[in-house]
Amino acid sequence: MSNDSSVVRLASALRQQAATLQPGDQLPPSREIVTRHGVSPVTVSRAIARLTAEGTVVTEPGRGTFVARRHAPVEDVGWQTVALGDARVDSGHLGRLLEVPPPGTLVLSSGYLADDLQPTRFLATAAARAARRPGAWGRVPPAGLSELRAAFAATAGVDAGDVTVVAGGQSGLSAAFRALSPPGQPVLLEAPTYMGAVAAAQAADLRPVPVPTDHDGLRPDLLAEAFARTGAGLVYTQPTFANPTGTVLAASRRQEVLDVVRAAGAFLVEDDWARHLALDGTAPPPLLRDDRNGHVVYLTSLTKPVAPSLRVGALVARGPAAGRLAAIRRAEDLFIARPLQEVAVELFGSPDWPRHLTALRAALRERRDALVAAIRRDLPSVEITHVPAGGLHVWVRLPAGADDVEVADRARRRDVVVEPGRPYFVAEPPAPHLRLTYAAATPAELTEATRRLAQEIP
Repeated sequence: MSNDSSVVRLASALRQQAATLQPGDQLPPSREIVTRHGVSPVTVSRAIARLTAEGTVVTEPGRGTFVARRHAPVEDVGWQTVALGDARVDSGHLGRLLEVPPPGTLVLSSGYLADDLQPTRFLATAAARAARRPGAWGRVPPAGLSELRAAFAATAGVDAGDVTVVAGGQSGLSAAFRALSPPGQPVLLEAPTYMGAVAAAQAADLRPVPVPTDHDGLRPDLLAEAFARTGAGLVYTQPTFANPTGTVLAASRRQEVLDVVRAAGAFLVEDDWARHLALDGTAPPPLLRDDRNGHVVYLTSLTKPVAPSLRVGALVARGPAAGRLAAIRRAEDLFIARPLQEVAVELFGSPDWPRHLTALRAALRERRDALVAAIRRDLPSVEITHVPAGGLHVWVRLPAGADDVEVADRARRRDVVVEPGRPYFVAEPPAPHLRLTYAAATPAELTEATRRLAQEIP
């Protein structure tokens, strides 16, 4: 059992015990909990800390742990419905995607690496060094540490002066949408697309408009038509291992897409989240490198290839757009915490970084192949639309007439978490799909999950 699972299980047991007691009653001492549940003192400490954070218990040094006093319930919040008006952001599916599943669940939905794929030992050592460094808790330049900006610039092939450090990809995407388009305007999104992009567009009060893709990525002809029809000044795209489809923009389309964007006098936000996750061969260079007039605003992040809580990324922009982005970023959070930036600097400069990427790609390749083989063996009625050469996801089409949301709900009852395809479309989906992720489960778990899923798909 992993330590995190032990903490979750113990916290659940203590929470149930607290529910049977009265406010102010004392829980058993830590030594008794260790003996009764067969866990370590560290696990007890972390479980109690979790219950304290959620308000279930309070701790008093030297006395013990006590059931917290329950606050009086809020009686009437109906007035808020009128005061708030219409909800602009529908992040229900995104919220469910981010939920931590209970222990024992087979997870084919998470876009983050499993614990065993994260370089946790390196991160712990780097974080300890960063915290001890002189000035570690002081201010940093709003655009980020110069060493970190230089490292991101080297990856993207740009000048370090064009780089702004952001708190992960989602934060950078939100800033880009707000900086590059006035509220109320249309924004063009690939169909299907990353559901977080839809939520970010809605939060920026933009109107998402879908542009269809195929196995070669974004279609330049339909992109040009969408610009002409809507007058949009912004398009969001993932040219490399797109989420959820895994497609790569065809080499023959790269310049066509840039030409269409230039003719429209528009910006293109290039989300390069999977830059380090090429599994077969190498990833194509960013579109940014072929842009000479500042149309492409580039976004990348360390979260996907490293760990969920290393929320450090970069935005690259040239010209007045760079100033707009910097202003939005400063207004949001002033600057990104220095310790996180120092950890990222350590990562880029360490020989462990390329070794981690090599091992990670091998592990993800094995898991992808296991998932694809299991789908082909156990789900004969399901079509793999594209075997991805990188990224984290396999996009599959369900049989005609299937309800993808219902399939996903039924799979949860078998302790298998998958993502229905519907939330990845801005408009009506052309067919039912599932997004199956191979980043958060072992090959054996992927095989077992697919076997269980087969019982829910006609």
